[in-house]
Amino acid sequence: MAFFKRKVQFNDDFGFGSNPVTKNQRMLNADGSANIERTGLPWFKFDDTYTRLVTMSWTRFFFVILLAYLVVNTIFAVLYNVVGIENLDGAKGVTLRDQFFDAFFFSAQTISTVGYGHISPQGFVTSVLAAFESMLGLLAFALATGLLYGRFSRPTSKVSFSKKMVIAPYENGHGLMCRLVNLRRNQLIEVEVQMVMSYNETVDGKHVRKFYPLALERDKIGILSLNWTLVHAITEDSPFYEKSLTELQHAEVEVFVILKAFDDTFSQTIHTRTSYQDEEIEMDAKFDKMYYHNEEGKMVMDYSKLDKITPTV
Repeated sequence: MAFFKRKVQFNDDFGFGSNPVTKNQRMLNADGSANIERTGLPWFKFDDTYTRLVTMSWTRFFFVILLAYLVVNTIFAVLYNVVGIENLDGAKGVTLRDQFFDAFFFSAQTISTVGYGHISPQGFVTSVLAAFESMLGLLAFALATGLLYGRFSRPTSKVSFSKKMVIAPYENGHGLMCRLVNLRRNQLIEVEVQMVMSYNETVDGKHVRKFYPLALERDKIGILSLNWTLVHAITEDSPFYEKSLTELQHAEVEVFVILKAFDDTFSQTIHTRTSYQDEEIEMDAKFDKMYYHNEEGKMVMDYSKLDKITPTV
């Protein structure tokens, strides 16, 4: 049975194919990433290293940098011991462990070009090894600095979406709504949004995934200064018309929200997106107002009310 009976032109190519969703698995995660498990790719690709280091979380990034620092110093500490710890003038370690740590901390001083002078290389082989390590240190720190700059300078979006959508009274009927705000103090201009609904449908006895663009009350604004509530009017042309929550769940409905804007701080276009499953749609509810005027008449935005909703019945 068709979920949406009206004869309309569907967009069957939204980047996810036409395979139906099973077990209510979302196609797009709430953070905007595709909910896809990728196999068959190599565990490590050298030409993809920069992308991974720039896009990974800060915790993982600093862990990788620290791990690389420890590994490199450990390798050179072993090499200094292999060449001969006696070639490190000033190393006073007697046991193997103390000798290793003498070489390790000498390596740390050399790779950072600090050179306290407490320990110094003696002999040709050890001096060559120390010179090579200092050159490697200069290159490594230049690379780490570039990665830090790349992470800080990369334009990112801090647009936050409400956790739920609501179906609230709108004009003479109802509307499907979600809300978004910019968590940064900068300005987003020429903001454009599109909303697309995805659902399972049976066509000629075959289960397929359909995509239907949802018309918005307004899909573009000049400047995002306050919050923006996106509204899809539920008219007779809407796939949500006279649909119950049970019907939405049966069709495994998912709504994509895709935003594009120009960030005046970075002078670049940014993109962000999210999705809502049928279980994240609240019937007969409305969003609480996020802004008000204080005693001085100044507009005040209360970001803590982004997800505040009130039942309408």
